[in-house]
Amino acid sequence: MDVNANVLKRFVIYMAILTFVMFTVWALIRSFMNRPPGDYETEVCDMRLKDKLYDKAIESANIALEKSPDHRGAIMCKALVFISQNMYMEANRELDYLIDFLEENVEDDDPTGRGTLAAAYANRGIIKDRKENYEGALEDYLKAVQIDLEAVGGPGLGTVILNYKFKSSSVKERAIYIHEQLQLPENERVLKIKELDEGQVMHKPGKL
Repeated sequence: MDVNANVLKRFVIYMAILTFVMFTVWALIRSFMNRPPGDYETEVCDMRLKDKLYDKAIESANIALEKSPDHRGAIMCKALVFISQNMYMEANRELDYLIDFLEENVEDDDPTGRGTLAAAYANRGIIKDRKENYEGALEDYLKAVQIDLEAVGGPGLGTVILNYKFKSSSVKERAIYIHEQLQLPENERVLKIKELDEGQVMHKPGKL
């Protein structure tokens, strides 16, 4: 009788575990099936970007855009891929389109959309910064900060020389630095340091 009780007890425990596992698997399946079109491919793009598999990243972003035209995460991912390859013309085209699209469609109660818009301005500012269009970069950096300071608030623009010391720079700090330098006579400005500029970090919202 004790043996049967132990067997029954183990059976109940195993069934409880199996039920929990099945419910978890089903929840994951439902979550995956209910995702907006293009989200999965955008995440793949992001992963391939991190692995520097740029062609595969673009391929995934394009699939996302086939499923969901104007997918803001996919457009952003393409822009980041192009920036990573120093393909600034292509990156700028994507960011211009994304900025125009978001400014027309993002609502005030869409924090992810506003974060994406701020990141797009910040990334376009990076391109202008690298191309020595400092006035244009400053304009985009300020716009990014005005839209969503938190989204672009962390260290993200490499380092700059300030009082002959290296200093980690957020978008806001870089904007202040450029503004200060532009007030100086042109021959006294320190705006471009190749080794540091190449370390600029691109921005993206918390969730593409």
